[in-house]
Amino acid sequence: MTKYKYNPELLRYDRVKSSIKNTIVKIFTYLTASVATIILAYLIFSPFFDTPRERILSRELNQMTSNFELVDQKMNQLEAVLWDLQQRDDNLYRKVFESEPIPQTVRQAGIGGIDRYGALEGFSTSDLMKEVNQRIDEIFRQIQIQERSYNELLKLTQEQGENLLNRPAIQPIENKGLEHTASGFGEKIHPIFGTKIFHKGIDFTAPIGTPIFATANGTVLEKGLYPGFGNRIMIDHGNGCQTLYAHLADFAVRDGQQVKRGQVIGTVGNTGVSTGPHLHYEVHKNGKPVNPINYFLNDLNPNEYALMLDLANVGKTFD
Repeated sequence: MTKYKYNPELLRYDRVKSSIKNTIVKIFTYLTASVATIILAYLIFSPFFDTPRERILSRELNQMTSNFELVDQKMNQLEAVLWDLQQRDDNLYRKVFESEPIPQTVRQAGIGGIDRYGALEGFSTSDLMKEVNQRIDEIFRQIQIQERSYNELLKLTQEQGENLLNRPAIQPIENKGLEHTASGFGEKIHPIFGTKIFHKGIDFTAPIGTPIFATANGTVLEKGLYPGFGNRIMIDHGNGCQTLYAHLADFAVRDGQQVKRGQVIGTVGNTGVSTGPHLHYEVHKNGKPVNPINYFLNDLNPNEYALMLDLANVGKTFD
């Protein structure tokens, strides 16, 4: 573009000649202003608009987060199954073999190594990835512990073999839904005298005539009328274990008879000191009463075991 400047002496417009230096300065100034304008516009509008690269990365991050959420759900399910197996092991299986449960300090022990997850540092999702990997490692470790425990139980099963049939493992009456569970083992209030007593067994409420089962293979030690218990049966299962069934209406076995687990030995009644039709059931080990609930291996899962403990924890007995 040609520029002119007015000359007052000659009263005319003279053409202005630009030097190379001025031209360079103008060009530099123009470019600097343009770059500054572009940078300013980017800083103002970039928070509102994503670049194609940013849109791709955003989609990938959302997809990865969704995948982690699915993995988290599956790990929750796996942990629930593992917890169920651990509860069965500690509260049911090991009680049958009279073996000590695995200490929680062993089950919950942490995994060593300060830099174990160091390779996951430096990413936008580092915390999430470390959490997922840590949970996976913990689950895998607990599975290994549970596997060793089951191998130990398998060895005990092979060693004891037929003796397992001589250990109480079922409830003495049909008790689906645990609806017949009444007063349990421990200190209770006597229903007639109102005094504290130690209840040596568990009571099952049921109509008169309900079948009663032997809870393990054994030999009938005695049957007959016994003070307080009314009609009572005692069965010896060997290895210092005996079971007692009281307040029966009638008997289906005789003294000295060999019985099998699940065999009907009598029916529920209301004989002896009793406030209503029910079965009083005890388990004795080496002459001492123990909680029968720990011998319902074949009938209860861990949730039912916990529920039965709650149901049996009432203040009064039926006898």
